[in-house]
Amino acid sequence: MRALSIVHVVFSSRIAGGEHHCIDLANAQAALGHVVHVVGPAGSAVRHALDPRVTFHGLRLPVLRGARVRRLACQLGADIVHGHLGPACKAVAMATHRVRVGTLHVGYKAHHHARMDALVCVNSAQIDHLKEFGGVHRVIHNWAPERNAGACATAERSASLRAELGLDAQALVIGCVGRLHAAKGMHTLIQAFQRHAPEDAHLVLIGEGPQRAELESLRGDDPRVHLLGFRWNVDELLGEMDLYVSSSLEEQFPLAILEAMRAGLPIVATATLGAREMLDPAQSAIVPVDDATAMGQAMASALGRRRHDRRPIAYDMARYDRSTAVQATLGLYRDALERRGAAARDGVSLNVEDVRG
Repeated sequence: MRALSIVHVVFSSRIAGGEHHCIDLANAQAALGHVVHVVGPAGSAVRHALDPRVTFHGLRLPVLRGARVRRLACQLGADIVHGHLGPACKAVAMATHRVRVGTLHVGYKAHHHARMDALVCVNSAQIDHLKEFGGVHRVIHNWAPERNAGACATAERSASLRAELGLDAQALVIGCVGRLHAAKGMHTLIQAFQRHAPEDAHLVLIGEGPQRAELESLRGDDPRVHLLGFRWNVDELLGEMDLYVSSSLEEQFPLAILEAMRAGLPIVATATLGAREMLDPAQSAIVPVDDATAMGQAMASALGRRRHDRRPIAYDMARYDRSTAVQATLGLYRDALERRGAAARDGVSLNVEDVRG
């Protein structure tokens, strides 16, 4: 199998779940000997987390991005142009002379994904929404990327979580990792915590985003609620926690839940598509979306058990193997390349309009 020339596109300045997946996939592909590029905003934090073997291309202005991605893909001789998150997939769709791939980090949207040649579904439920999609598609589960201070050359190592917050070893710590955005449901999480958590418990929110001011206001003067901002050393922080809560209103396949599973933490999660596919109800509590009472009661129950038993939970992580997922993604690329090559030999166009016809 020859090495591929792969261009990943992600138009995010900050790093959240989809960006982490793009970074780790690009790094893994480069380590296997493929020629890998990543396109993003010039000031993106993504570039600092990439392996030195991956070349970053920064776009200084957010204008005509589709045309610029298409031109750059041609200049680089790309076999594959892979979009991550909606705006990137919309731009990748214009690279009509390359195999265009999109990952459904936030679900299928025709105006972002219909013109792709191939789609990566991150959960099996997404297949039901692809009835009009004419390209290649495959379910490839995400994996939990390594997120520690050593993963980024510019990251600084910090003190332990409990030392930083002045907590003793017996304090109960609840964690949530994600962008501070209304879709992540952290406002409901704070309400659930303040109403139902024991007095000696602490809630730690890791991430940054536009909802910070609202969440700080909701926290008020409660010294038990901590907003740490973005941190690289998520794995280390999770290792000091007692419970993980995923409070999202909608999630396709949250990497943070995988990280909490890898850390062996008990988990309370809202009943999103991703959580329902990833978690065994016998090991975790799955509660209704945006229900502070149900979430708070589940948290209190989990913490009550945690006081007496802090042994890690043994989750089955076999389905979320990094090497397997990377190889499956490369297999999808090759299937899409073969399909395009066969169509070219037969003189058939693979534009979406022809496929639908």
